[in-house]
Amino acid sequence: MLTSWPHSFITLSSGLVIKCFEKAHCFFRPSSAAIIVLETVRAVSDILLQHTKLPPDMGCYECCMRCLGGVPYISVVATLLCFSGIALFCGCGHQALTESERLIETYFTRDHQDYITLAYLIEYFQYVIYGLASFFFLYCIVLLAEGFYTTSAVRQTFGEFRSTVCGRCLSTSFIVITYVLVVVWLLVFCLSALPVYFFYNMSNTCQTINFLSETPSSINQLCIDARQYGLLPWNAVPGKACGMILSNICKTREFFLTNDLYLAAFAGAGMTVLALLTYTVSTTYNFAVLRYLGRKGISPRC
Repeated sequence: MLTSWPHSFITLSSGLVIKCFEKAHCFFRPSSAAIIVLETVRAVSDILLQHTKLPPDMGCYECCMRCLGGVPYISVVATLLCFSGIALFCGCGHQALTESERLIETYFTRDHQDYITLAYLIEYFQYVIYGLASFFFLYCIVLLAEGFYTTSAVRQTFGEFRSTVCGRCLSTSFIVITYVLVVVWLLVFCLSALPVYFFYNMSNTCQTINFLSETPSSINQLCIDARQYGLLPWNAVPGKACGMILSNICKTREFFLTNDLYLAAFAGAGMTVLALLTYTVSTTYNFAVLRYLGRKGISPRC
């Protein structure tokens, strides 16, 4: 009985999840996310069940080691890293854009028409953030399921070779898509450094103003012009903050909050790039091993 408990537990737990989805399908049409989750549960449960078909003389420790052998640890780490990075970038980036609009509206312009274009752009980017969060949540789950498939095929090379032509084509598609996403997110990572650079310059200017506060005539020439960064049109009034006005802005809660949010979003973009690079390395390695084994004369199962 001790050697059969993993098989019974996995069968019962995965069966309950699948039955719940099938019952729900009778009452409402499931979304694409629910279908992907269902297929992922089925894929993972099939792989785990395959690993738990144990010989009668195998103990509990050997059973656990065999089950853990099919887990794609690199894909799991990349998934957690990607979830964390996307959460930081989308959550902090969304709030940072809102705080930036409030900061520009309060201290750098008096007319609503001066920053209406900026307000539209901020609203547009916030909708893009919603789409990014949804897309990467689903894409990371799909990549994790693909990691279970390919890792299981690679680590069963001494037994039955369980790679298919369709599976290798699918792995190639994921490699290409992930590579393109790496290039795109490198660009996003660079662009997310721009607001960090803006607030860094603003903070340094405020420190200089505080250091030269005893000479008011010189500090009035130290300014931050939002029009130079493309945040406002050139006819916006005043469009810039100078001297003690700028120093007082740097002491507000909005400034510190917005600066920290942009730093967190910048770090989240970097984590996402690292996660996508990890995905690319792991999927490429698994695909290369499967191709190598196929060329050695191990026939794929179609």
